[in-house]
Amino acid sequence: MAIFLHRVGRLAFRHRWYVVLVWAAVLAFAGLSALKAPEASDKGFSMPGIESQKAFDLMEQRFPGTAADGATARIVFVAPSGERITDPGNKQAVEKTVASLAGGTQVVRASDPFRSKTLSRDGRTAYTTVTYEVRAKELTEVSTSGLEEAVHKAQGAGLTVEAGGSALDAGSRPAGGAELIGVALAAVVLLVTFGSLAAAGLPLLTALIGVGVSMAGILALAHALDLSATTSILAMMLGLAVGIDYALFVVSRYREEHAKGRTPQEAAGLAAGTAGSAVVFAGLTVVIALAGLSVVGIPMLTKMGLAAAGAVVVAVLIALTLVPALLGFWPHAVLPRRARKGGRIEERGARDNWGTRWARFVLRRPLPVLLLGVAGLGALALPAMDLRLGNPGDEAKPTSTTERRAYDALAEGFGPGFNGPLTVVVDARGATGAKRAVESVAQRIGGTEGIVSVSSARFNKAGDTAVFSAVPSTAPTDEKTKNLVTSIRNDRPAIESRTGVTFAVTGTTAVDIDIAEKVQSALVPYLIVVVGLAVLLLLLVFRSLIVPLKAALGYLLSVLASLGVVVLVFQQGHGADLLGAEHTGPVMSLMPIFLVGIVFGLAMDYEVFLVSRMREAYVHGESPDEAVASGFRHSARVVVAAALIMIAVFSGFITETDSMIKMIGFGLATAVLFDAFVVRMAIVPAVLALLGHKAWWLPAWLDKLLPRVDVEGEALDQRSAAADPRSAGTTTGREVSRT
Repeated sequence: MAIFLHRVGRLAFRHRWYVVLVWAAVLAFAGLSALKAPEASDKGFSMPGIESQKAFDLMEQRFPGTAADGATARIVFVAPSGERITDPGNKQAVEKTVASLAGGTQVVRASDPFRSKTLSRDGRTAYTTVTYEVRAKELTEVSTSGLEEAVHKAQGAGLTVEAGGSALDAGSRPAGGAELIGVALAAVVLLVTFGSLAAAGLPLLTALIGVGVSMAGILALAHALDLSATTSILAMMLGLAVGIDYALFVVSRYREEHAKGRTPQEAAGLAAGTAGSAVVFAGLTVVIALAGLSVVGIPMLTKMGLAAAGAVVVAVLIALTLVPALLGFWPHAVLPRRARKGGRIEERGARDNWGTRWARFVLRRPLPVLLLGVAGLGALALPAMDLRLGNPGDEAKPTSTTERRAYDALAEGFGPGFNGPLTVVVDARGATGAKRAVESVAQRIGGTEGIVSVSSARFNKAGDTAVFSAVPSTAPTDEKTKNLVTSIRNDRPAIESRTGVTFAVTGTTAVDIDIAEKVQSALVPYLIVVVGLAVLLLLLVFRSLIVPLKAALGYLLSVLASLGVVVLVFQQGHGADLLGAEHTGPVMSLMPIFLVGIVFGLAMDYEVFLVSRMREAYVHGESPDEAVASGFRHSARVVVAAALIMIAVFSGFITETDSMIKMIGFGLATAVLFDAFVVRMAIVPAVLALLGHKAWWLPAWLDKLLPRVDVEGEALDQRSAAADPRSAGTTTGREVSRT
């Protein structure tokens, strides 16, 4: 692979115009396809196999013409202090608003709060629920503007009116400033690392081109594959981060080879053959981890993983082709200032640097460093034992939004359970006395401890299916609500045997509970698969038993520690205000899966780029301690820069208002911080120092069985040595050859 990529790098450098034109054509084609492609239809979130999803499917089948998960809007009316909502003037304003909403386009019904008695006990608050025949994204501008106009008119009548519900999410999109923040911070890191504007700008340029191709491709396929806006955010987040990092590795190796006296073309080829080989392997681990998300069985998660994997593939291809091509246009611009002026630059690997000094510090004190690192990460991981999964709703939004204010008004006027009613779907097909049986089911569920009220049942035209709501006494994300849903489902056999009908519990609250349980049950198997895959891949690369096990255990430490910090901040509320998280509660259900899959790939990136140089030095005759110091001398600077760039990109997404994106950005930034600076830069050298030669041991039978994976370009070493007569009799690896 190293020889093949060496040829690719040389060809891209030599035929740079063709390479640039090809990528420009790819970008243009993807962009035009995105512009012409229809907008994604958004068929909604689905979770095959869970009870709440089966109930939704039954509703769509038995109530044709109305989507079971169609958009809804809940309008909350609050009378001024000292007045009641039933006062003539206030009542008239509410009825007029409800009539206006009911006559809107795409509206199925708008409930009358006075007829349905959705009034608070103190008489100050009322609400109406507007049900639409389509999902939120399919609402027209006429529908959304009609909703806003009705709310404004009611506010003009002196009432406090707030709106919540999925209908308000129709046009919502991330703020978009996160990418700019991440790019700006990455530019600063690159400039400090390279000391050259061209060297700092090239990785940014190629990463942005890669993100442009990926985002355009996702938009072009969004309608056909039903890709959501969240899908593109994850792909952008990862594509930008790995795109900068992979280009950084290639440019850094190019500068190193150029400093050895290589011609620019040969330096580009060697950079592609060595650092490029590591990029291919690192990218492969990320792709496998992201594609592996499909085993969880959540269609949305599968799409997000595959889309992000596609963005990573684009980043790898650009690092192997476009980066060497652009180096061909400016072969000397990326070099340090002294080299550009014709001065001799001492090869970085020939002298000590801060990386070497840090490595020797760890080598002198391996046991204290190891114990401190493990104890620190272990302590941070302890809160993860209290992990509660859920899906934050309007309660997690800032108080400046009308959705949050509507949520708070309902909780104050009717109790916290009104924000998450349970929907019970009763299948009475084939039963005698369907109406009486449904009433019996409603009475039994209404008598369950924790249920405040039960609505009247609504039957379909055939009269064989009914739907009613049951309001809990606790908030949607409260652990008591989860126990309540479990209790109702546990009592189902007795209720069904008595009434002769079947029923299922669904609704947003039940869906969130079911998703959390499914993800939690899939987390450990997925973690085992990922860790097993890590051990196997690193076994191929490093041909050692201890190094892969150490890498996998370190990865587990960093993942658990980052999960613990997420629990501390977003669930327990420590420091949440500093991140703009105004509400604490359960951690987003998909967050642990994202963290496990994405951090696996990134952790293996740092492991490969750092430890592969140690292995190269050890194979060439250095002692275990000297090999560790050599690895840090060559790779520590670029690995630290890559980690800082990752942290900068992910941290930029903490500024988004969307709680899910904020949590993902924070979790990933924290995980990269722990894995790169604690695990790879401290625990790894400490373990290698303690084990010595044993760290690189591999049974002979296993060595013969495993295929050879040339990540650091040993084949190029041998070919270079054979071609250069000055290298005869030496064992120092790749020699300097000037042409």
